[in-house]
Amino acid sequence: QVQLVESGGGLVQPGGSLRLSCAASRSIFSINAMGWYRQAPGKGRELVASIITGGRTNYADSVKGRFTISRDSANDTMYLQMNMMKPDDTAVYLCNAKVVATGGSLEFWGQGTLVTVSS
Repeated sequence: QVQLVESGGGLVQPGGSLRLSCAASRSIFSINAMGWYRQAPGKGRELVASIITGGRTNYADSVKGRFTISRDSANDTMYLQMNMMKPDDTAVYLCNAKVVATGGSLEFWGQGTLVTVSS
């Protein structure tokens, strides 16, 4: 089991920045992949960014060059630094973790944190 707790959401003006945090209940080295998803009102859930064992990252085209995903093994925490934010970034952001286990993989979600980009 992995418990995930997000923090850092809030209201930001267009062009501003926010940093989201996702604290994991176990060593992030034991987690095969972690990622940030978002869900805007009336829309489906989409992958924003992911990071896998070894540190390789992947970003949605809509956030490339603006968002950066990272992780801190000392605190078992994953981050999403969001810069040059746009109103279209408004959504609930959710932390995700995938653990490969015998017979398959397990997936865990945080409760989500709301990000609102508005003037």
